[in-house]
Amino acid sequence: MATGVRVAEGQGNLPKLVLTSPQKSEAEIYLFGGCITSWKVASGKDLLFVRPDAVFNKIKPISGGVPHCFPQFGPGLIQQHGFGRNMDWSVVDSENADDSAAVTLELKDGPYSRAMWDFAFQALYKVTVGADSLSTELKITNTDNKPFSFTTALHTYFRASSAKASVRGLKGCKTLNKDPDPKNPIEGKEDRDEVTFPGFLDCVYLDAPNELQFDNGLGDKIIIKNTNWSDAVLWNPHTQMEACYRDFVCVENAKLGDVKLEPGQSWTATQLLSIC
Repeated sequence: MATGVRVAEGQGNLPKLVLTSPQKSEAEIYLFGGCITSWKVASGKDLLFVRPDAVFNKIKPISGGVPHCFPQFGPGLIQQHGFGRNMDWSVVDSENADDSAAVTLELKDGPYSRAMWDFAFQALYKVTVGADSLSTELKITNTDNKPFSFTTALHTYFRASSAKASVRGLKGCKTLNKDPDPKNPIEGKEDRDEVTFPGFLDCVYLDAPNELQFDNGLGDKIIIKNTNWSDAVLWNPHTQMEACYRDFVCVENAKLGDVKLEPGQSWTATQLLSIC
């Protein structure tokens, strides 16, 4: 492992990676699910949120941080949000620079994934922690001899005051509001400069811009930049999760239209979270 990357024992005795930048920012990633569960800036403040009902037993995915939704976002032909968050990823590379530490994880098909989605694939996920940033690069490659299609998302849970949090940059986007009926979302258009979380919220923003501004309501402003994540999703369960809904909101980068890959083809998307 490179300097700035170490393996540690996480909750439930599950292995996790701890990335530390030279400026002492830190990220933690569980190999189970390839899930980033913590992003602390140099002050020690954690900007991500793991739900208090999260379990670390490899039976259920980790509820919080930055879970993967792959090869399906939401409900559909296979289990909710796919299997990427339910499988063990492996470390294939690590590196460090003057201002960052990085690790690359890999997920490949196996009996568990094949049972529900019968395709060969490789997912590479590079996570880099910088002085005041956390970046990810997800690369999906079709290693099969037949084409496949998928949808995907990074279901990011941000620590927040849900009553005070807001997102800017979505004005003008086409929306699919899953409240009150998630199976029949209501089409609309966002006309607000600043989207807030006053109650239950589950809304898709199609063709979202590649930069959003997120205010967590706790004194932090985070710029969310991306390439190739064409859509955004805002979610807060409100009183459906009475124990914790006040303490987080989800601002998710997503690719909700089918990505079709021929054999040998790849699709890559990046996300950059930075404090401003």
